[in-house]
Order: sequence, then C-alpha cells, then structure tokens
Amino acid sequence: MSVSGEPDNAELDKPGALGYGERQFSTEERDMQGKRVRVRSSEGGEFDCYLATPNTGARVPAIVLASAVHGVNADIRALADEFASHGYIAAAPDLFWRSVPGPLSRDDDRTKQRSQPRLEKIKTGEADLADTLAELRRLPLSNGRAAVIGFCYGGPYAILGPKRSGYDAGISCHGSQMLDFIKELEGLERPVCIIWGDEDHQAPAEVLDAYRSAASRMKNLDLHVFPGVLHGYMMPDNAKAFDPEIRQFSMARALAILDGLRAGEIGQRRKAV
Repeated sequence: MSVSGEPDNAELDKPGALGYGERQFSTEERDMQGKRVRVRSSEGGEFDCYLATPNTGARVPAIVLASAVHGVNADIRALADEFASHGYIAAAPDLFWRSVPGPLSRDDDRTKQRSQPRLEKIKTGEADLADTLAELRRLPLSNGRAAVIGFCYGGPYAILGPKRSGYDAGISCHGSQMLDFIKELEGLERPVCIIWGDEDHQAPAEVLDAYRSAASRMKNLDLHVFPGVLHGYMMPDNAKAFDPEIRQFSMARALAILDGLRAGEIGQRRKAV
C-alpha cells in the first residue's frame, strides 16, 4: 500500500526524461509506430484497435489503453507508441464502436451521447477489453501477461480488468465514476495503481477519502493524490490540465508494473535512468 502526493509530502519519483508535445522519433522508434488492426468481438462484429509493438525478439507483457470519451485520439496513440518504445506491446481499442466510433474532438457533443448511460457503457466495454486481451495473447511477442491503463472514462477498467477480464494489473489516471466501482476491490489481490490530482472535479473529497481508506487496508492498492493537479493531466491536448511532471510520474508507475510482469515480480519499481 502506498498513499502519496498529499500536500504535506508531495514528493515525485524521478524517472528518465520523457518528451511531450511534438513527438520526435529516432530511427528505432519509427520502427515501433503503431497501426490500426481489427479485433473480433465475442459478441459479433469487429472493432478498431491501435496496436504498437516493440522491435524486439523477446516475449514481453502488453498494456491496453482504455481511453477517455474522446476515444483513440493522437494523445492515446502517442502513449501507446511510448509504451512500445520502452519494449512493451501496447493496444488501444475503440470502446465506442457500437455507437459513435473513432476519435472525437473535445468540443464534440457526441462524446456525451456515446458514453451514456455511463455504468451500462462501462459494463459493455468489459467484453471489448477481454477480446483485446485474447488477441494480444495470440501475438508471438506476447508473454501472456498484461496490464490495463484507463484514463477518465476508462479509469474503472483499472479495477474491472484485473477483477473480471483476466488482466494482471490495472492503472487509473484521472479516472471518473470510480466510487461506483470501489467495492470491486474487495477480494482483488492483483495490483491496482490509482493516480489523481486533488483538484480533479471527477474526484471530489468523498471519492478521495473512500479510496484513501481502501488503500490504508489493501496492500495491493497503490494510491497517489497530487496537490493542485486537474482532471486530464495526462493529455497534452488538454492544455489547461496537462501536467508533464505528473504524466512522467504516471508513466514511471505503469512501466514499473510492466517491468514486474516481465520479470515475474509484479509492482517492482522502475529505476530512474
């Protein structure tokens, strides 16, 4: 259990520097850029998925990115590419393919249409995460293990993925609707990392208090709450909220979990480089 980032002890990990904004790729990183693939749904039909794979001969874990209501946009694809550049398989399925598919801009009202009713939509998306994981495990590069990382709308999958969809770990960055899923932590032994800012409108005091209480008694729940950080801090497209330092921290925690899934020691902390 770890609870950090509160105003009186808000120290950040110091992983290696990461680039933001306009992405610059080395020759090796260009080889790792992703592509659109199709995943067969267990319920019938197919959906789009952005897949980025590392240039390696080793078998490695995967990470599945559960997007915000804006879908698999440039920010999500950049995150997938970044995970691949660190040597991991990364996939971002279109969780909205049944209604309004594809990425949408921040000012597109269809984001509300396709994400409501929220609990029903989240439940439907569990099948997509399970189907994506099944496809990833068929890849020759896969070692069979995987984490899911959710952003805003996708945050609850950090709990639901390990609880019901076969994932080995979950990470939530500025997750929303999280209070509805806190009971799913009961009986869950796989690691879950949850990261918020204390000025996130989707994580008011009662939500933070509930998760702090859970983290105080659950060794597998790694909770970080940072002062002054807004909702959407991971996304450069959200200019008001984007926080490079907390994004870097979140990437380091996710990479630590993936390192553990590769080494067989879940949750091992990634050292600074």
